[in-house]
Amino acid sequence: MKLTKIKPDFKDDRGTISDIFYQDKIDHVAYIKSFSKCIRGNHYHKHTTQHILITKGSLEYWYKDLNELDQEPKFLVANENDLITTPPLEIHALKIDQENHFIVFASGLRGGKDYENDTFRVDPIVK
Repeated sequence: MKLTKIKPDFKDDRGTISDIFYQDKIDHVAYIKSFSKCIRGNHYHKHTTQHILITKGSLEYWYKDLNELDQEPKFLVANENDLITTPPLEIHALKIDQENHFIVFASGLRGGKDYENDTFRVDPIVK
């Protein structure tokens, strides 16, 4: 897991521009709205790298390495303009207390008819 604070790359009297990805291969983008008191995830991807950009609200991001199943999961709180990068083989779950919005960028199979091709469900690391 990697957490990046998104900051403006350009600013003038009209506003700001923040480069999220530059010269990176992105295969899929999804915009997700979550209602309060829900859990998403509790899975991992074998090949896909996933980036989650929080655009409204916050969430708890729970994670642990697939090769360290005997370890307790860790978590962090991600807020607006935070970008969480999930590498392959990292179990992850999102605990959402209040409605939020985020954009998921994926490098690998993750969208449309391929949505489940690289998603592997696990016993919940957060409930």
